Amino acid sequence: MQHANVQPYSGSPANQAVYLALAKPGDPVMGLGLPFGGHLTHGWGVNFSGIQYHSTQYEVDPDTHRVDLNRVESLARETRPKIIFCGGTAYPRTWDYAGFAQIAAAVGATLVADIAHIAGLIVAGAHPHPFPHAKIVTTTTHKTLRGPRGGMILSDGAHAKEIDRAVFPGLQGGPHNHTTAAIAVALKEASTNDFRAYAHQIVSNARALAAALLERGFRLISGGTDNHLILIDVTPRGITGKPAAKALHEAGIECNYNTIPFDPRKPFDPSGLRIGTPSVTSRGMREKDMTAIAGWIDRVLKVADDERALHAIRSEVADYCKAFPAPGIRV
Repeated sequence: MQHANVQPYSGSPANQAVYLALAKPGDPVMGLGLPFGGHLTHGWGVNFSGIQYHSTQYEVDPDTHRVDLNRVESLARETRPKIIFCGGTAYPRTWDYAGFAQIAAAVGATLVADIAHIAGLIVAGAHPHPFPHAKIVTTTTHKTLRGPRGGMILSDGAHAKEIDRAVFPGLQGGPHNHTTAAIAVALKEASTNDFRAYAHQIVSNARALAAALLERGFRLISGGTDNHLILIDVTPRGITGKPAAKALHEAGIECNYNTIPFDPRKPFDPSGLRIGTPSVTSRGMREKDMTAIAGWIDRVLKVADDERALHAIRSEVADYCKAFPAPGIRV
């Protein structure tokens, strides 16, 4: 990449700047549908990207829950989008950037890789790199990059001026210089061997947690994970996502309820849970600790209506975590 704009306030404004730079209202665009792990700003109907642009949403394969590039190519040839987004918020597998680039080139689209959730994994070599396949890359600077709440747009030289103009004066006033300074600190940290070890440990922990959950009979979307997150269908346990997330919160385990591909339930009480390993990895936990976490999740969902049992598990979790204090926080 030849150019970086570090002024976007977060990931959604970064994506909005890309639309403003590359497309006009009503132009065709394409992205992964929200119910299949995509992001609101990739063309979902209630978002500006779906309201202001003519959006086509690709899906995942109903059996494998992975992106089917043949289907993506078919839709792209049919709709001829100006922008194709790849990337998501609840997709537990790696992205085939080279494959997406071939599709974009075939239909004259600009490929944009949204790496907000996996930026830290990418810079550390724990996930495939979007360069040089994507001409534009957007990201947040928090999440796995472990920096401040902010955003960045990386691009080739050909798109630099239009990206900069879209950010300012197109969308924003002045930059948040304190955030820019914090981004610089985060990127310096991301260049260290310690950070690379952290990012690879995130993936190792996620795979270990997925394996431990599978051993306990959980249904994992796509059968596991290649990155930092795991998407679980909890309905075979006789519970849905919202009460499951609430019960886990009561037991001291944070996650969020989440739709799963082809979810028959509504988004405000979906079938799934989304869990991730960056936070516990930052605290120093490793593969063996994932077995304990999987055990607690299993127990919580069996006693989700029993407040006393949940609080007993919460005490166990708290005691366990004493050996793993959060970095920078004195206990």
